[in-house]
Amino acid sequence: QVQLVESGGGLVQAGGSLRLSCAAPGVTFNNKAMAWFRQAPGKEREFVAGIRWSSGSTYYEDSVKGRFTISRDNAKNTGYLQMDSLKPEDTAVYYCAVQSYSSSYYDRASYNYWGQGTQVTVSS
Repeated sequence: QVQLVESGGGLVQAGGSLRLSCAAPGVTFNNKAMAWFRQAPGKEREFVAGIRWSSGSTYYEDSVKGRFTISRDNAKNTGYLQMDSLKPEDTAVYYCAVQSYSSSYYDRASYNYWGQGTQVTVSS
């Protein structure tokens, strides 16, 4: 059973930065994607950013474009989400996820592996 391990959440003031990490030991990526989702209280879990592991191509939800950067380290089998210019509306629990087969970033059913979630709180 693959277990993704997240780290890096915390409390930061608006305008600040955080970097989240997601270790994926034992995962064979090929062209599958790693993605970050977030869920704010009372809201649905939403896609934030994704990366195709083999090519490194990335995709972002509109509200984080230009502020968040997703990346990966092949040697460490670890993905990252660099979050800059954080806003209070970015406050949520952030989850990393890995697809079990290559599909659209928005195909929730394709994500078979999830991290435990890490809290990000942005104060105004």
